[in-house]
Amino acid sequence: MFRTIVFKIVLGIYFTLWSPLLLIGLVSKKLSRKLVFADAAGVLLLARWICGIKYTVHYPQTEENGIPNLPDGNKRIDGKCIVAAKHMSILEISIISKVMPNTFFIMKRELLWIPIYGWAFWRCGMLGVNRAKGKTNMKQLASDVEKRVLDGYTLVIFPEGTRAKPGEKIPLKRGLLLLAYTLKLPILPIGTDAGLYWPKHGRMNSGMANVWFEPLLPSNASLDEISDAINRHSA
Repeated sequence: MFRTIVFKIVLGIYFTLWSPLLLIGLVSKKLSRKLVFADAAGVLLLARWICGIKYTVHYPQTEENGIPNLPDGNKRIDGKCIVAAKHMSILEISIISKVMPNTFFIMKRELLWIPIYGWAFWRCGMLGVNRAKGKTNMKQLASDVEKRVLDGYTLVIFPEGTRAKPGEKIPLKRGLLLLAYTLKLPILPIGTDAGLYWPKHGRMNSGMANVWFEPLLPSNASLDEISDAINRHSA
């Protein structure tokens, strides 16, 4: 527990020290993105140095010629997709941000109201939504997502809508289906066991956290298919 307390104190100091840089970065979307994603990479280093948490990223099995195994009729020439990820902690967010630096996230709008950090999230293209029942304007959201996708960015969404504890299987929100079907984008499921090492509450544990990139699913995949893929290897 001592390492957990030290980590949280150091993490708070780290975020505070980054704040002036993020404030400067607001002058440019490109600079803001670099600083926000560098900030996330630093979180991984602190987790490793203080708590002994390492990580491994697993990718889908490939054919002998190196071409990923994709469902028939699902491969887009431009490679665009929607990432649907299991959410357990800041850990997997930082890992995804590091291995996929061209991403943007959908998050609850209240996070964009946080001084400096929230402004930086907004500046680098993150999208905020009102999670109150019936409040999200899906037509507008789809339009905003489409603009960013056309600019070369990849959407990351946490379809469970909240952080999950190890062993917890939360029903997925239907917003993911509406976005995927409307934009005709395949879905890239990502699972993780990060909650075993960086839990929602309590002590952090040393060890090797895992993030699993699952094979692509078509844009018309069902919630059950997506949930099964996300949870296939997750803790």
